[in-house]
Amino acid sequence: MKVVVVEPLGVAQEKLDRLAEEILGQDVEVVYYDHRETDPRKLIARGEDAEAIIVANQPLSGEVIRGFRKLQFLSVAFTGYDHIDMEACREKGVVVSNCAGYSTVAVADLVFGMVISLYRRMRECDSVIRQGGTKDGLIGPELEGKKFGVIGTGAIGQRVATIANAFGCEVLAYSRSRKELPGVRYVELSELLQESDIISLHVPLTEQTKGLIGKEELAQMKKSAILINTARGPVVDSAALAEALKSGQIAGCGIDVFEQEPPMKDHPLYHTPNTLITPHIGFATIEALQKRAKIAYENIAAWRAGNPQNRVD
Repeated sequence: MKVVVVEPLGVAQEKLDRLAEEILGQDVEVVYYDHRETDPRKLIARGEDAEAIIVANQPLSGEVIRGFRKLQFLSVAFTGYDHIDMEACREKGVVVSNCAGYSTVAVADLVFGMVISLYRRMRECDSVIRQGGTKDGLIGPELEGKKFGVIGTGAIGQRVATIANAFGCEVLAYSRSRKELPGVRYVELSELLQESDIISLHVPLTEQTKGLIGKEELAQMKKSAILINTARGPVVDSAALAEALKSGQIAGCGIDVFEQEPPMKDHPLYHTPNTLITPHIGFATIEALQKRAKIAYENIAAWRAGNPQNRVD
């Protein structure tokens, strides 16, 4: 059987070779590519004779998937799979699995890095001290006692809630399905928006969640509140968010995801106050990238054994 890794996974080649041999065995041919390919024809050429393909966040259109003539299994080394044409996969009978769980710790870490950076004005403090200044005008709030709103209580949302509890926050949650979570109070979205000091988004991108946070929702938030988005860019209306920040409707935001990545140079959040933006790095830690590579191979091994795991199709 031939497996093709169509884009880099952020893990050293020696480590990938070792994982492949340990998990898939020596009877599997694995081919790696060290750069992304955006030309559909060249991308098809990479995997046209592979039975299994590993992809991270490289978009795979229907044209490309149909061009993979022998494809039977797609291991998505990512949690989300909205960049994959699932209809084309179903049409070809391709089984699709993702790597759910690999970035849970990493994303939750970034959420609190953003919250603390915004609350304690870390960037401003760094700039001021380099210029011989003092803390004057840079004193921010503590997390303890704040109401922390978590929208979406999957694995990442649950970890964020647990950490927020550890900081002494009161945790409010809104989710499609409710779970029994210690220290978490489920409320309706409007109540969460109105009461929370910090709101963190952890929902997948679907037709229902696209534009979930728009002008109307932002208007319900406290003027002192901050919004954190490490989920998917289109979950938030960026233009409405930019206006809310400029007008003082909300106090700040931390954004790791955008509608288009990398975002265009004229993106509205490039010019807004109290805005911390990062290049979709929430999932990307040394440990998380190694975890996802391992899961991506384990997905193939499970499929070969007739028991697909992490199946999303």
